[in-house]
Amino acid sequence: MANAKCESCKYFDEHKVNGAAAAADEGLCRFNPPVSQPEPKGHGLWPVVGAADWCGHFTPAMSAAE
Repeated sequence: MANAKCESCKYFDEHKVNGAAAAADEGLCRFNPPVSQPEPKGHGLWPVVGAADWCGHFTPAMSAAE
């Protein structure tokens, strides 16, 4: 699967803030819930991934081209 990379996944969020351009080739993985922080008052954070990263969850059905 040549397209098995984060930027091809429908769960990849370019994380454009207020309509601005995406930050380099990074984005947020929205496949799993946010990761909690060690501090009691800390907010959960979505994992930051690179556009060319990949994981074992990817399938052709998860392609962003839908």
